[in-house]
Amino acid sequence: MHLTRLCLSAGWPLRRSTLPTLVSLMALAQGAAAQSGTAPAAPALPDITVRSTLLPSSLDDAPAALTLVDGERLRDRQWQVNLSESLSGTPGLLLQNRQNYAQDLQLSIRGHGARSTFGVRGVQIFVDGIPATLPDGQGQTNHIDLQSVERIEVLRGPYATLYGNASGGVINAYTERGEGRPRVDSSFALGSNGQQRLGLKAQGEHQGVGYVVSASRFQTDGPRPQSAADKNLFNARLDTRPSDDSHLMLVASDVNVQAQDPGGLTPADWRANPRATAQGPLDFNARKDTRQTQFGLTYDLRVDASNALRLMVYAGQRRITQYQSTPVAAQSPATSAGGVIDLGRDYGGLDLRWAHHTQLAGSPLGLVLGLAANGVQEDRQGYTNFLGRQLGVKGALRRDERNTLSNADPYLQASWALAPRWKLDAGLRWSNALFVSHDRYIAPGNGDDSGQTRFRRWLPMLSLQHTLDAHTQVYASVGSGLETPTFNELSYRPGGLPGLNFGLQAATATSAEIGLRQRWASDGLRGHWSAALFQTDTKNEITVADNTGGRATYRNAGRTRRQGAELGSQLWLGPQWQLTAALTVLDAQLREGFCDNKGSCVPAGKRLAGTARTQAALGLDWRPHPDWRLGGEWRHVSAIAANDSNSTLAPAYDVLALSTRYTRQWGAWKFSAFARIDNLTDRQYVGSVIVNEGNGRYYEAAPGRQWMAGVNLGYQF
Repeated sequence: MHLTRLCLSAGWPLRRSTLPTLVSLMALAQGAAAQSGTAPAAPALPDITVRSTLLPSSLDDAPAALTLVDGERLRDRQWQVNLSESLSGTPGLLLQNRQNYAQDLQLSIRGHGARSTFGVRGVQIFVDGIPATLPDGQGQTNHIDLQSVERIEVLRGPYATLYGNASGGVINAYTERGEGRPRVDSSFALGSNGQQRLGLKAQGEHQGVGYVVSASRFQTDGPRPQSAADKNLFNARLDTRPSDDSHLMLVASDVNVQAQDPGGLTPADWRANPRATAQGPLDFNARKDTRQTQFGLTYDLRVDASNALRLMVYAGQRRITQYQSTPVAAQSPATSAGGVIDLGRDYGGLDLRWAHHTQLAGSPLGLVLGLAANGVQEDRQGYTNFLGRQLGVKGALRRDERNTLSNADPYLQASWALAPRWKLDAGLRWSNALFVSHDRYIAPGNGDDSGQTRFRRWLPMLSLQHTLDAHTQVYASVGSGLETPTFNELSYRPGGLPGLNFGLQAATATSAEIGLRQRWASDGLRGHWSAALFQTDTKNEITVADNTGGRATYRNAGRTRRQGAELGSQLWLGPQWQLTAALTVLDAQLREGFCDNKGSCVPAGKRLAGTARTQAALGLDWRPHPDWRLGGEWRHVSAIAANDSNSTLAPAYDVLALSTRYTRQWGAWKFSAFARIDNLTDRQYVGSVIVNEGNGRYYEAAPGRQWMAGVNLGYQF
């Protein structure tokens, strides 16, 4: 009950519906921990090595809030299309599926990134070590191939600041490594709203080269008019050992998404018909085409018993054409960039790292010294979205610029076992980002808007961990973070003023966290649980100033504070039952008021837009027979603030899901069939919010009851 008392004493918003859940989960975990005092009869849980801490360590010894989800769980009875399918039960992580493939998921960790109206902000994302987040902090997830992912690690808290700019949290995805005899797996699934997915994967090893090659196609008509999508994804990984002391990995991916954009609804329109679409996206045929291709190479060399080197290099291209529903009248000012975005990015970078293991005062010391450098060259054009009276077509040029983003961040991390039960981790990173824009569109009333700006800051981190016993660890950590505005957030000035928004400052933060992690194994019961208390104070918080016609502008909102608690648990109740639970309590609010460009003021104490005070998830799996698996899932999300004034809240919701799977092996063949029902009670709820949408169309409706069914067929050569 100590965690509950801490939350209450700190003033954190434990509501009546949340407190019993937290108490029950704590009682379950503490009761199980008490049983761990008996002689273990069940086999010990496997020791899991995590890689998100730069110096690899076991999950038990990680001095941070870290959750690992393996590939089997990510794929089991799921579409394998969105991270929200299997990560929504991760403590601290709020994943909202917009059901809008033109805008990607709405993703935030402990409130970082909640302001995003599209894509991902404030959270670093990596796939096989390659950043999916640009140097300015803008990221995306649509190229992550869940069909071939081996695991995903979600890192939260001060430790994440070692990843540099916009690291309010980190999501690391790792592709499977091909090993053993060749195997081919195929999958097919279909479901509500014309959804269907076809997948094919080959993996194995031949003459010392491991390979995984995966391809899939997903199509949907969408739950609302103007929400259809077609996504094609390819991913490959090759592994080989040039020598006994080296390892070489090559990865490649290609994603092509064509998606319509239904936009949002006002609260009144949503209540009247949550399946409706506003007239604007229909009139302009709002849509987005995305194509991204990238390659990466990682070379590991063990120099000797104490030293190792790693070099990762990557390069890629991303092309986007987006037709927005910006009204014709809004494009009449000379400073308007039009309603069509035509964007091309060439990007690349490297991460060079040296790891050294030695002794300090007779105790083990691990060191990592590295340099991360990334660059992006962006050509951005804007056009009107009409020709005469014809809407939704590319018209006159209204914007033409070349933008360059770059960073070169040196970093150092040390991990020292200073005593038999104590470990000290420390790190330091020099984070800097350079933004340069060359305006090539000069017209009457629209002058030269070229310019540049730079953001830089030292980012320290310190963590102390203590092992209470063989099964229990506690830790405390502090760190300093930086979040620069993205180039998209600099692209427009509030109030329709010309030029880039170079007055927008970077947000700086100081974070602190205390946590506990425990595992046990006793007669008929195995499992682990973790808990964390956290607080982050931020200066110059970046918030949405206005969001109209698909175009958002941003401003700094002074000081904010995020504080809360997380709890996660996974239990194996004998050989047939598995229980997972997660709870997040978050109080994210303004500590200083501010006024927008229209003169409307938001007082201190308001909740940060896009955040929920509480969310909880509970999953139960039952295996009555080795061939059968049945499961149920429950998820709760409290009301989400849709705007800074908190005058509009997306209602709280609870949703249920049921699923089943049958698996059968015939020699070299493996067959499985599965079925799933989401939103079992056909609950009407808001899937995500468009923060501060200027027309009040904040709500993106979630679909009602959804069904899916599919089959997998594999052959082992």
